[in-house]
Amino acid sequence: MTVGKHLNLSNPQSPYWLALLRIPGLGNQTIQTLLAHFEPEQIFSASAASLRALGLSEKIIAGLQQPDWVAVEQDLAWLAADNNYLLTIEDQDYPPQLREISQAPVLLFVKGDHRLLSEPQIAIVGSRNPSRIGEKTAVEFAEALASAGLAITSGLALGIDAASHRGALQVGGKTIAVAGTGLDRVYPASHKQLATQIAAEGALVSEFPPGTSAKADHFPRRNRIISGLCMGLLVVEAAQQSGSLITARMALDQNREVFAIPGSIHNPLARGCNALIRQGAKLVETVEDVFEELGQYNQKPILGSPEISQTALDLEHENLLKLIAYSPTTVDTLVQESGLSVEMVSSILLVLELQGYIASAAGGSYYRI
Repeated sequence: MTVGKHLNLSNPQSPYWLALLRIPGLGNQTIQTLLAHFEPEQIFSASAASLRALGLSEKIIAGLQQPDWVAVEQDLAWLAADNNYLLTIEDQDYPPQLREISQAPVLLFVKGDHRLLSEPQIAIVGSRNPSRIGEKTAVEFAEALASAGLAITSGLALGIDAASHRGALQVGGKTIAVAGTGLDRVYPASHKQLATQIAAEGALVSEFPPGTSAKADHFPRRNRIISGLCMGLLVVEAAQQSGSLITARMALDQNREVFAIPGSIHNPLARGCNALIRQGAKLVETVEDVFEELGQYNQKPILGSPEISQTALDLEHENLLKLIAYSPTTVDTLVQESGLSVEMVSSILLVLELQGYIASAAGGSYYRI
């Protein structure tokens, strides 16, 4: 093994930790079993008989006898770059809240501020295809929570995840993105610039070594890290069959607080959140609701929502506004319920939007704000 040229790591056992991660079929729980009996380096010189005695399969024993040192060299080359780190579950800097969970990852690759992983965090998750108001809500909650000194943790996915990361960054706060790939890759690729900014101002983290591409089974594994890192998890929008609900169940299993923002019974993206509330999640309308559940927290001043300057409405405008719901309402519905012409409704909608009473949604709909 020729790892010496890359060994600028504080832990001389790091190559052996990396080699364990590269053994096919060797999971976190089995690695923990091995580490209870051997130092990482000793595992690779242990006899087949002693490994069998620990219940290891012949396939895993064969893998331990012929580790992929070429892959380990590649991992070490990645770690040699500035701002890249490796945390083992035995390291002092490994996040203590994550160490508590079942199937805690034995290794974490970090790009950015690895110390941030141990700081108080709120995770924000939700739909990859949110409504405009859902995305706006995620941004505003992330801004307020980050301004109060909490790191915002999410999964770098489209939709609510990205909105949450951006909200934290917009107010100079900290954010952590947990990836389902190796950190030399970005998924989705459209978030490359966002990932670069997170690495510079927060942290990217993954249990997958460099070179690992996105696979469907990686994302549930990623989700347990998102929930495991945080004090509480906020679900902004989620359909009834949603990865966000899986993350919420993981959070409950990990004894984390779960928060959900309610929505209209007619909005399919609200059904997951409404179901969580029925099951005991904390109903959240303001950021103060989150802090109320978390108890005393050393908050910085909370960023308030920007005030919108609104002028008084005449009766015709006010009557149409009353017909617009806080969930998307179509122009056809407004024409039918108001008795006004399409032209008149469109004219009033333009005024209401300019004055900050409503916002447009996909498909030509509008909702109150």
